[in-house]
Parts: sequence; C-alpha cells; structure tokens
Amino acid sequence: MTTTALLIVDTQVDFTEGGRLAVEGGKAAAAGITDLLTRAGERYAAVAATKDWHTPDTQDHFPATTDDPPDLDAGIWPVHCMAGTPGAQFDPALVLPGRTAVFLKGQTEASYSGFDGTLAADTPWDDEAGVGLRKWLATRNIDAVHIVGIAFDVCVASTATDAADAGLDTTIIRPLTAAVSPELSEAAEARLREAGVHIAEAVPTG
Repeated sequence: MTTTALLIVDTQVDFTEGGRLAVEGGKAAAAGITDLLTRAGERYAAVAATKDWHTPDTQDHFPATTDDPPDLDAGIWPVHCMAGTPGAQFDPALVLPGRTAVFLKGQTEASYSGFDGTLAADTPWDDEAGVGLRKWLATRNIDAVHIVGIAFDVCVASTATDAADAGLDTTIIRPLTAAVSPELSEAAEARLREAGVHIAEAVPTG
C-alpha cells in the first residue's frame, strides 16, 4: 500500500501577487491548496511545507549591491524571503494543518529544492529539528509524494526532481502551482518527464 505525503513548496507572501518576486496565480494556488487540505487532507500520511528563508549570509543569489541589477540567467534574483520578514511568511490564503512540518532552505546559499531544507525548530517534532526532508519522509515510511506550490518551473520542479531521485513516486498537481513563464514551464516539463515525475492536470477529489 502506498503511503503518500503532500509537499507544499514556497507558498510565501513574496512569491504571490503583491510580493517582491510575485508569480501570477500564486494566491489562487495557495487557496486551492487550502481547499485540497480541507476536502481531502486525510488522504495524506504527512504534510510538509518548505520556505525560502534567506539571510545576509546567503551567497550568490542576490545582487552584490543595491545598484546591481538581477541576472536571472545567472541565478541572481531580486531580494526576497528574508528570514523573519513578512514576505517570508506563508501567504494568508494557505491554511495549514497544525502538524505541518516546515522545512527552511536558502540560509547560506541559493537553494531551489525543498530537499535542501532542514526541519525548523519550535515544531511538534522538536527532537528532529535540523533533519533534512529526505530523512524526515523516510522515517515516516513515505514512498510517494504529491507536490504543489510556487513556482512550478523553478522550486517545485527542483523539489520534484529530487523526490524522484530519492526513489519516491512523485506527482506534481499542476493546477495547484503557479509558474514564472510559459518558456520556463515548457523546459521544466521536459526535465520532469525525463526524471519520471508525473504531472497531474486535475486536483484529487478525495
């Protein structure tokens, strides 16, 4: 029998409309994830959510000075999701179960995959604080994941690729994501399918 977890990627204020690095459709994705959890959350053996959680120590991810422009091709993005700021919090439309595990990533270097994150302190799993997502899922005998969040063509895709590489049966629920651009999405889809990731075009009903 398959044991499935829901992974919610970077559904944060800075990535939804009005944020510093807004992705169109981000708020709709957040609301849709909440609806899924309300209607069918019991289907998941575990729920985990990731946060970009950058600090002044984050290297090679932001412009070197305020006068330097971003360079997305080089992975240099506008400043976003600084630890502890309002923009780093989950979007208000995302309502998470009380026992959601939160994994923080990007404190010291650019980080796109949720599998780079470590379990935050002050959670129901204080004794596991600092453990990585892969180990946390393995401890709970998870063998499949559904992945949602922002952005489909960046951090969602990276998380899904790493999940598949970890041997998990991996599905992205496409309607519960938001993407940076059609061009990036097309390239991401090709990489995902090559990695064996399933892309569901409909939201599970129960």
